[in-house]
Amino acid sequence: MNRIVVFDFGSQYTQLIARRIRDLGVYAEIVPYNEKIDKEDVSGIVLSGSPSSIYESNAPIPNDYIFDLGVPVLGICYGMQVVSKKFGGVIKSAGKKEYGRAVINVDLQDELITEQVDKSYVWMSHGDKLEKLPNGFEVVAHTDNSPFAVIRNRQKRIWSIQFHPEVVHTQKGKEIFDNFLNICGAKRDWDMENFMKHSVDEMRKKIGNKKVLCAISGGVDSSVVAVLLNKSIGDNLIGVFVNNGLLRKNEPEYVIDSFKKLGVDVRYIDASDMFLERLRGVADPEEKRKIIGHTFIDVFKDIANELSGVEFLAQGTLYPDVIESVSVKGPSAAIKSHHNVGGLPKNLNFKLIEPLRELFKDEVRKLGRELGINEEFIGRHPFPGPGLAIRIIGEITKDRLELLRNADVIVQQEIQNSGLYNDVWQAFAVLLPINSVGVMGDKRTYSRVVAIRVVESIDGMTADWYKLPYEVMNNIANRIINEVEGINRVVYDISSKPPATIEWE
Repeated sequence: MNRIVVFDFGSQYTQLIARRIRDLGVYAEIVPYNEKIDKEDVSGIVLSGSPSSIYESNAPIPNDYIFDLGVPVLGICYGMQVVSKKFGGVIKSAGKKEYGRAVINVDLQDELITEQVDKSYVWMSHGDKLEKLPNGFEVVAHTDNSPFAVIRNRQKRIWSIQFHPEVVHTQKGKEIFDNFLNICGAKRDWDMENFMKHSVDEMRKKIGNKKVLCAISGGVDSSVVAVLLNKSIGDNLIGVFVNNGLLRKNEPEYVIDSFKKLGVDVRYIDASDMFLERLRGVADPEEKRKIIGHTFIDVFKDIANELSGVEFLAQGTLYPDVIESVSVKGPSAAIKSHHNVGGLPKNLNFKLIEPLRELFKDEVRKLGRELGINEEFIGRHPFPGPGLAIRIIGEITKDRLELLRNADVIVQQEIQNSGLYNDVWQAFAVLLPINSVGVMGDKRTYSRVVAIRVVESIDGMTADWYKLPYEVMNNIANRIINEVEGINRVVYDISSKPPATIEWE
């Protein structure tokens, strides 16, 4: 199989490794550090970084068999420590930790570290360093603080580097990965056209003449799934749009109209009363997610009981959903459950179809364009499956939902009016569980507070808060306070991911 396997030891940069490789046209998959793989399934192996130190008692260590598969191995940062320990090297605390930019000096021309990398900037982030070369290895490059910045064992086809080529701060990171893929002999056949053709064939084989329920939210992910399934199985697709009562303002009307234009038949079900009743009195965000996930499944089971031949449930689960929900990240803890992943009941009677499970968000948008979905729809900002339930901090009520909807639509309008909509990843309002004192019309008020969250990102795995122009901030705040009765204060969230997540819950 033409794929690169990235063994994850818990680094915050692991997803970036897979992205860089995919961007070069080769499929990369992240697996836990102790995963068992077969030689026939992989063209090359990358060992990620980690917050751990190799000499800690509970340090994550992969199985030795990966060095006997005969495929090229690239160890990055902690991955270098793994390689060094395996082959008799000595690793010690650096004493002086090395974080940030360094200059790479090439000592030996090499297939991985070519002449174009020499004297370029690389990004260091480590507290340990190699003091004695492992057996059979030689030095390829050094920095002022790392005499063994790049090492290799050409006979065993193993390379190890101390810095992080996956981050944008490493000037020639793309070239390094490109060189590694050449070493692996990997075919550059990963693109959305091939993915689409492969997915259509796979779904036809897997589904046959059975029917598939497709949960449609109106977001990019589920919409792309629906159009992809429609292309694959035609009338055997039963698209279902469930109004869970947690949607944005005018969302049901927009979604139904959009799918008519896409040629996908969609059934509309208003289950808002059921969802809100089950959420009554619930404030814990994880409990909210699980209740919403269970309720969705109950709704779909009721639909399936009215139909015949329905065996599959299709969802727009993405790779970040899987990574953050079920902790495929080796020793890393799950960040949050996702209603598509962590919230599914164990007695689920459907077989799941998740054709986007291997994709990042921007890859899904590329697939949507390949399927002919118009740019306005493809360019919609992500909207969480649990909807406004996780943008209202605390208990969900109809009054609070109405407050948030009215504030959020103003955020959307003003971001659109400013021409910044396509420049940002997400922009939305969050209703906080506090009141603040204000003065409106010479009267004292004690009303709710709304936080505005605007971020920029490539795939949602990391994000920076967006430096929204003051004029746009001013327009948003003035309109919300003047037009939404019950809100008298607006604040702006300036947290990045990590350490914060994009959503508040």
